[in-house]
Amino acid sequence: MADLIAQGNEPQHRWRRPLPAGERVSLGRGEGGFAVPWDKKVSRQHAELRWHDGVLLIRRLPQARNAITFRGHEHETFEIKPGEQFQIGETTFTLADDRVDIDPQIPPPLERRTYAFQDIQAARYRDADLRIDVLSRLPNLISGADDDGELFIRLVNMLLAGIPRADGAALVAVEPGGKDRPKIQVLSFDFRRPNQGGSFRPSEQLILESMRQGKSVSYVWGGSEDPSDVPEFTMTGGIDWSYCTPVIGEDPEGWAIYVFGRFGFDALGGPPSVNSPDLLADLKFTELVASILAALRQVRRLQQKQAVLTQFFSPVVIESLAGADPEVVLAPRKTDVSVLFCDLRGFSRESERNADDLLGLLERVSKALRVMTYHIMDTGGVVGDFQGDAAMGFWGWPIDSGDSARRACLAALEIRAQFEANARRQGHPLANFKMGIGIASGPAVAGKIGTVDQAKVSVFGPVVNLASRMEGMTKILHAPILLDETTARLARAQLPTEMARFRRLAKIKPYGLDVPLEVTELLPPEAVDPTLSDDHIRSYESALEAVMDGRWPEALLHLSKVPPEDQVKDFLWVFIAQHNRIPPDGWNGVIPLTRKN
Repeated sequence: MADLIAQGNEPQHRWRRPLPAGERVSLGRGEGGFAVPWDKKVSRQHAELRWHDGVLLIRRLPQARNAITFRGHEHETFEIKPGEQFQIGETTFTLADDRVDIDPQIPPPLERRTYAFQDIQAARYRDADLRIDVLSRLPNLISGADDDGELFIRLVNMLLAGIPRADGAALVAVEPGGKDRPKIQVLSFDFRRPNQGGSFRPSEQLILESMRQGKSVSYVWGGSEDPSDVPEFTMTGGIDWSYCTPVIGEDPEGWAIYVFGRFGFDALGGPPSVNSPDLLADLKFTELVASILAALRQVRRLQQKQAVLTQFFSPVVIESLAGADPEVVLAPRKTDVSVLFCDLRGFSRESERNADDLLGLLERVSKALRVMTYHIMDTGGVVGDFQGDAAMGFWGWPIDSGDSARRACLAALEIRAQFEANARRQGHPLANFKMGIGIASGPAVAGKIGTVDQAKVSVFGPVVNLASRMEGMTKILHAPILLDETTARLARAQLPTEMARFRRLAKIKPYGLDVPLEVTELLPPEAVDPTLSDDHIRSYESALEAVMDGRWPEALLHLSKVPPEDQVKDFLWVFIAQHNRIPPDGWNGVIPLTRKN
């Protein structure tokens, strides 16, 4: 394993990154992890690097404007070994292969100290301008990190920039070992100057002592300016002093910041000491960074929990739970809702065709369900249930926005549009699939519904059954989206014609029910679906009025003005034909259904 270290003219213009063995990586001003944004003499794509068999192979790319200098000469292709450097513009690149060796045998320090909170608070904050400048870059440092590895590297670089007297810094993790010794892992480390003694040897004793006490602890091994008085440890390890600051958090795996250096630590010229004003000032800065890092871990932990919750709760529910008592928020209560049922059509046929690839079929169905759930949640709805290849969503809980019918209709139109756009695309996961949607509005009980053993967030009441009935009738009426009378009335008042259109289809008595329903079709605006114009809709509704009034020859005349592509008109046409164009005795304008769907 080897690292490449970049160092510009300013202390903060620096990074240290591991080189992946055998892989080619690009170095330049805009090249991901190996970017050098501070140096204008480095081209956007300047060099290709490859770490292989203990050497780094370097090739200048044709688009590079400036030369690469190695050992005082310009080169197009060359190789370097650990400890050697090359330069582009004002930036020096060093190849380092420093080893990490957690050392349990480091000699006892000459001095040690554990710092109480008040000790750190009382310290004078030196180099305030420098440290404030470093901390001001922390938000961009965090937001710009693509993953934890990048975040660790940036944090260590920030520590070195904010502690100019330190020779190196590291971020370590301590995993509890139970009966065994705790396991210490170095997440990232860096030296201000490469190859400090050939290896990085953090003191296991110092790290564990700091973690046990939950406080910053410092060790000093040497203090003389005479090299002959330097203990053997510091000569081999290159370290006179170290301190460790824990990152206090709730995670079982604790993190800590480890900082180390050599002689001449005290700016006043005295030997290094655990009571040095410079050491206390640096500790104060380090503890501030540790507290920010602990807060970051807490935020990330909450984000991870929220990511898990999003699989079970819609965003509107999670927002309502934030800072509130879950038992209160999720408690079942009566409210007015709009319920949407969406069923996938073509599943049985596709299952026969793909009997030898059920996992592939499951993936396609999952993508179809994802279309439904996405648009339900995107309009502020709650996903209440899955039933095989169907999904149920509802609006009006936990927050009643007053426009549940409008939101449900917009979700339905978006689902229809996405299915129709992809159904005819050969090879698309939604190819050959259609959908049917039923929406009903009315009072219901919504919230946590179930037993003491298992519960889910859902909705309960007759309106749920009605929405399911409406979805089932889409197969009989050949209409993709059907609304009950309440939803149609509310949505007409809330949606302008440039967003949605409505067509009264019929007054129907569903199979097995005694109460007739007025059924309305939800349609996209004419600009989106011109095959059925507003005039066509008026002709159909005129035909419906004539059918209900018993004027069936007139109804047929109006139906003839509706395009033959419209399958919905066939429902009325067939019903009239079945009765020889003559209303039956006692005709009341209600069409009975002889089957459920």
